[in-house]
Amino acid sequence: MDLEQIQSLVRQGESELIEFKKTSGERREAMHTLCAMLNHRGGRVLFGVAPDGQILGQQVSDHTVEEIAQEIQQIEPSIFPQVDRIDLPSGRQIIAVHVTTGPNRPYSYKGQAYRRVGNTSPKMSREEYNRILIERFHGERRWESESAEGWTVADLDGDELTRTIDEAIQRGRLSDPGTRDPLEVLRGFGLVRENQLVRAAVVLFGKETRLEREFPQCLLRVAKFQGTDKTEFLDNRQFHGNTFRLLRLAEKFLRESLPIAGRVVPDLFARKDDPLYPPVALREALANAFCHRDYSIGGGSVGVAIYDDRLEITSSGTLHFDLTADKLFEPHESLPWNPLLARVFHRRGIIESWGRGTIKMAELAEKAGMPRPEIEVASGCVVVRFRPSRYIAPQRVMNALTSQQRKILEFISSRRWGVARGDIVDAVGGSPLSIRDDLEKLRSYELVFTYGHGRGAVWMLCSP
Repeated sequence: MDLEQIQSLVRQGESELIEFKKTSGERREAMHTLCAMLNHRGGRVLFGVAPDGQILGQQVSDHTVEEIAQEIQQIEPSIFPQVDRIDLPSGRQIIAVHVTTGPNRPYSYKGQAYRRVGNTSPKMSREEYNRILIERFHGERRWESESAEGWTVADLDGDELTRTIDEAIQRGRLSDPGTRDPLEVLRGFGLVRENQLVRAAVVLFGKETRLEREFPQCLLRVAKFQGTDKTEFLDNRQFHGNTFRLLRLAEKFLRESLPIAGRVVPDLFARKDDPLYPPVALREALANAFCHRDYSIGGGSVGVAIYDDRLEITSSGTLHFDLTADKLFEPHESLPWNPLLARVFHRRGIIESWGRGTIKMAELAEKAGMPRPEIEVASGCVVVRFRPSRYIAPQRVMNALTSQQRKILEFISSRRWGVARGDIVDAVGGSPLSIRDDLEKLRSYELVFTYGHGRGAVWMLCSP
């Protein structure tokens, strides 16, 4: 570095990337900062610059540099920063120490790790230290890339493997390898190491029977609840299998379990069915759950739960790489926890690879008039929660509601200022007598009320 570069940095002021130290006598405090920068985005510490930005410099001898080097050696794992000595017109010097984001995070100085927050370097909590440590080991030795001992090509679903490569070629995400030999195809996907299948191959293509016995975490749990809590089940099932099979089963469950709203399209006189939640957004959430979940958790799973007021998709594990729920809805780098799985899902056209999955979910929800999905980390799981934009008739209030009664409620909800009984008869299709009786029952359940008198009376929903 030269003096002009130093002056340019100083004009920027202290930040998460730059810190000033008046002299090398503050070298121990400077190590807190360097350690924090290594654990964050890197940065520079400038010795010989006052906190107010005044460039003072100091007398620098070989002993001065040795003292700084000795403190740097107290940082673990070992680092080799760039150290520059910049001459000033006064004959003094600036010492600039530059580090990049450390490849072996977390780093600690004399046994204590630090993190960078703005232009400060507070101590790192034990929880955050352990999280970064797990991410570091994960990058070096991931569960998905370990050998699947005892598994061979014969234990995989050959049809699923063929479908995957055909889909990848059709979508232009893979050049035709000129062979359909399973082992060669798997090798091309990076799912073979030293002629042994890796666990990702088993998770993606394993046959159901052996997976249930040896990889019980390859599990999908689906449930539909009566009401807004888990007190009473309407449906509750579990499935074992590879990720593609489980994804299809999850989508099938959603198609069969979610209510569909019908409406007449103006000018076309045609009926259009609107799903309660946008299917593409749900598929994106499911794909993310299967790709990013932590398969090292033996009792883990992907879960789909439908309540009267929401839909939740859960996956075992937590968020990593400094991602938060809010950051997931902003442009961010794609850092999948299981890159081998994610790569195959991308080749097959199920997910994108540029960190837009959650952003795409939010865009689809907004287009459907729904609020942005909620993402929460709770009880060792990541929960993606969708809330509907329209009224959902309850399944049960005091007594189980009939299909016709729920249709009545849904039709009334679509008319903001109320609806006459004759219009309800026409829309729902029941007999006038049965509609009258159902309206009276719904009124006794305090779900609807009438406004007005005689022929001008209209039916409206009670406030929740």
